[in-house]
Amino acid sequence: MASPIIDRPSPDPGHQPTAAVAGAVPASNPQVPDTPRFGLGAQVAIALLRVALGFIFLWAFLDKFFGLGYSTPSEKAWIHGGSPTNGFLSTVAVGPFESVYHSIAGTWWANGLFMLGLLGIGLGLILGVAMKIIAVAGPLLLVLMWTAAWPLAQFTSAGKPTSSSNPFLDVHLIYALTIIVLALIGAGRVYGLGNWWAKVTGHITWLR
Repeated sequence: MASPIIDRPSPDPGHQPTAAVAGAVPASNPQVPDTPRFGLGAQVAIALLRVALGFIFLWAFLDKFFGLGYSTPSEKAWIHGGSPTNGFLSTVAVGPFESVYHSIAGTWWANGLFMLGLLGIGLGLILGVAMKIIAVAGPLLLVLMWTAAWPLAQFTSAGKPTSSSNPFLDVHLIYALTIIVLALIGAGRVYGLGNWWAKVTGHITWLR
């Protein structure tokens, strides 16, 4: 039996067959990626993980900005003249960057960058937008916090135990890896605004 492909008449060279005639799947807009194909359970888990991690950053911002009484009392709120970085950085007592963190603790630019990072990363993760930027900014902030905690050391510069439970890995690095994975799998497009954000940013792909 002759092959139906061989027996099919040659198309007009000037005619471009439609997807229906050619039997091909229409190409999607390369500038707007489709929603990743995960099962329903995986989609819900990914979305919850993204929003939960974003809420950790956003809550830290809100608590430090307004002094909600969890890690920051009202009188030390940024809105009341407190410093979001002084309390933490001025007490760093371990690692090779101890003196560096002491010197920048409470400076206006350190406060501003830290709070901007918390707000931007938190909102971006919750909404599912700017995931490429967050995949850089989030791990960068977390690695800096890791260097301040310096879990490699068992004793502080004053000789006191650091209570470090692991010689390398801690929650900062786990969060950093999680953010990178979420960005790589397109988590912003799973129950998020990632596709809408891609349309808004257009050809400026690094903003996604």
